[in-house]
Amino acid sequence: MNKGLLIDLSGTIHVGKKLIPGALEAVRRLQKEGVPFRFVTNTSRETRALLHQELTELGLEVPVDYLFTAPMAVRRYLEQERLRPFLLINPNLEPDFAGLTRDDPNVVVVGYARHAFTYENMNRAFRLLMDGAPLIAIGKTRYYQAEDGLDLDTGPFVAALEYAADTKAYVMGKPSRQFFLAAADELGCPPEETVMIGDDADSDACGALAAGLSAVLVRTGKYRPADEEKAGCKGIVTAGDFGAAVEMILAGEVSC
Repeated sequence: MNKGLLIDLSGTIHVGKKLIPGALEAVRRLQKEGVPFRFVTNTSRETRALLHQELTELGLEVPVDYLFTAPMAVRRYLEQERLRPFLLINPNLEPDFAGLTRDDPNVVVVGYARHAFTYENMNRAFRLLMDGAPLIAIGKTRYYQAEDGLDLDTGPFVAALEYAADTKAYVMGKPSRQFFLAAADELGCPPEETVMIGDDADSDACGALAAGLSAVLVRTGKYRPADEEKAGCKGIVTAGDFGAAVEMILAGEVSC
């Protein structure tokens, strides 16, 4: 096996606080086989440290460095460009942006803000965009699988701001090409030797394929029948769940 793996979390490894059957065993097998992998996620509901703690409680014993998150990529960009953000994010994520100058904001950053998606906050973001501030989206996923059903994700709110201000968001999480290339680089594998495994046909599979990776779409989490056929890309391989995807990859059934 000469491939590295990028692995989605919510809907692929777990749903809420419950592991998907067979996922833990499959991760342990990857560790035993010495297969390089990283967990990649757009989640902006909580910090990387808290996410790592929750995964540990689920039994996933991996270093925190094995988590590559979209908020990490956004923070690095803001620092590099010396931007002052208006953060429309979940309060739980605030620690990941601590220390940034936020007075007189000149960029709007939108993540999964949930109850912070108030009219007042959306309108402040809108006014900044109309004054020329760029729009950065931590992700643009339409919805995700929560424990009690499907929930709206960041995408619909980003789309509303794009429409109102007649602008286009710079998406720094999945499905952006930059995100997948940065994650593969973090993994230490070239894109052509990297496989993405996830439950979202657009953000996970099509995004990875567009970046030159291979992609396996699992039929768990948010997956719905025929998602791979409705997706705007070709070359998606499907598997029943994460464990089955790992079996296919280790058996050499997924070509890069």
